[in-house]
Amino acid sequence: MLKGPATAVMAAALAVLPAATADRAAGATAPSAPSDGTYRMTRSAEFAVAERQLAHSAVTYAPKAVPEGAGVTVRQRLDSDGMTVSLTVRGVAAGRTFGAHVHTRPCGPGPSDPGPHYQHVEDPVRPSGDPAYANPWNEVWLDLTTDARGTGTGTSRQSWWFRAGGARSVTLHQHATRTGRGEAGFAGERLACFSVPFLPRGR
Repeated sequence: MLKGPATAVMAAALAVLPAATADRAAGATAPSAPSDGTYRMTRSAEFAVAERQLAHSAVTYAPKAVPEGAGVTVRQRLDSDGMTVSLTVRGVAAGRTFGAHVHTRPCGPGPSDPGPHYQHVEDPVRPSGDPAYANPWNEVWLDLTTDARGTGTGTSRQSWWFRAGGARSVTLHQHATRTGRGEAGFAGERLACFSVPFLPRGR
């Protein structure tokens, strides 16, 4: 749990989302305006080996676990109380638990390119392994377990919104996210990455 100055920063950030609305899907030419006071974003792609994916939209660094052609979809919904982010993968390794988190930079040809996890209140020490900061309430954890077809979904609900330009991708990791002191937030090697144009508060 966040304490002291971190708590104050968190509380100050929980403002009310403006009433304006927009609905944006991957490939849409113009946003539509839903009537329920929310923003929505959906983006889908298929993974390609990093060296072959020039746009670095959805890249796999470990084709045995995340094969070329496997599908990925990320959805984001913003409302007056915060946001919900969900990740769905299809055609990846079956019967396996993957760690997954929102990261600060877009994907690139190397596993380190997505940068660190996005944190609502940032840990002054990096890499962050302090459970006061590296936890599913201050970061967006999307861990999932796949079924026999290699399909799985992870969802995170937060009472805050991303900073503009601060959240740029979702990364799949080797195993479930750890929570102990000194290793909180760690989930092993980075297996794949998907660049996502996350919406900030007040779109």
